[in-house]
Amino acid sequence: MKLKFPLIAAFVAILSLTACGGGGGGDATPPAVNANNPTALTRTDNVIGTGAEAVNGKTAHVTYTLWLYSGAAADHKGLRMESNSFSFMLGAPGVIPGFQQGVLGMKVGGKRTIEVPASLGYGAAGSGNVPGNTGLVFEITLNKVE
Repeated sequence: MKLKFPLIAAFVAILSLTACGGGGGGDATPPAVNANNPTALTRTDNVIGTGAEAVNGKTAHVTYTLWLYSGAAADHKGLRMESNSFSFMLGAPGVIPGFQQGVLGMKVGGKRTIEVPASLGYGAAGSGNVPGNTGLVFEITLNKVE
């Protein structure tokens, strides 16, 4: 009878050591950081506008230039993809979330650079010439809000 308790205690101790994976050899490698994907959405105002503010429910008329994000470039602008102008309703589907979030709060006449992580852009699948898991850099000018 006296041997039963120490035997159970030893068994429980061995089981708990086995369950925690053995004790830290430190040979697990951390996940790789993608140099072509920023870790978070960033907004940098290059020119502060003075006109109407871009808010959800309003239509924003913008001109933009798009680059693929490059961690190796000083300004993070990699391959230039396109320049264009278009209008969209803030808060409505149809425009990537990072672009919408980047325009919110701008005022007409403002110019902003936004860095968009893939999770707020085209994700793991990518789109057209944008590879999967690649961040984006936009320079945006807000021309009009209605």
